[in-house]
Amino acid sequence: MIKENKKWVFLFLLALIWGSSFILIKKSLIGLSPMQLGSLRIIITGFILFIAGFNSLKNLSKNTIKWIALSGFLGTFFPAFLFAYAETEIDSAIASILNSIVPINTILFGFLAFNIISTKRQIIGVLIGFTGAILLISNGAAINPNQNYWYALLVIIATVMYAFNINIIKRHLQDIPPLTIAVGNFIVIIVPAFLVLIYSGFFTQQVLQGPNFSISIFYVFLLSLFGTAIAKVLFNNLVQISTPVFASSVTYIMPIVAVFWGLLDNEVFSFWQGIATLIILGGVYLANSKR
Repeated sequence: MIKENKKWVFLFLLALIWGSSFILIKKSLIGLSPMQLGSLRIIITGFILFIAGFNSLKNLSKNTIKWIALSGFLGTFFPAFLFAYAETEIDSAIASILNSIVPINTILFGFLAFNIISTKRQIIGVLIGFTGAILLISNGAAINPNQNYWYALLVIIATVMYAFNINIIKRHLQDIPPLTIAVGNFIVIIVPAFLVLIYSGFFTQQVLQGPNFSISIFYVFLLSLFGTAIAKVLFNNLVQISTPVFASSVTYIMPIVAVFWGLLDNEVFSFWQGIATLIILGGVYLANSKR
């Protein structure tokens, strides 16, 4: 019973944190390029996690290190840049909404690549949730005709990577402490992130003395601490104590939080998008109910 309650607490806590990450990405882009934002997010998070759990990396096998490295690139490195570029053209709330197809990809690739079978109830629940996500997307496109939805493909690519990462953790890293996975992820990806930061022109006078540089760094720090470091450990734990579909269902609740922040930032939200959020929540409940 404690484990059952714990997974729901983690799910809604992650939804709150990650749902807030999209507006932080948007605000960080005021004074930074997508490459600078993505690399700084990884570097700052890496240092936070090293301080918290560097000693947790002892006695890992070569096979475990291989899967941790792959998890780092698919679950963090590439998505950090994909979302940053996507939000240069689409609203933060829309990016979060598109992210809600992660459970679909988790089921699809869990079956195709990892032989993980989901129940009929889970599949129906995910499809209902996905229907709500489509309603949100279509209505968002109608009320934001000036947005370039080709950039939405970057978010979709990221969701495929997230799906693979979830299944990798469940299949190959199930017995590894969540903090160990997170620290290991960033040990692998922090060096490439430094190289990207150097290549991005971050250390130029134009960037460092820009009018919005300081506030952008503040938003990146919040994004790194809460949206990446703390959330990464919570999510790894959630995957281990639940199912891949349940863990990926966090992406169905995140848009509700993201839309709230978007409204505060003068993004448009319609009545039908409100209906869609209720459909999404219904799908999440059905996918994770036992009866």
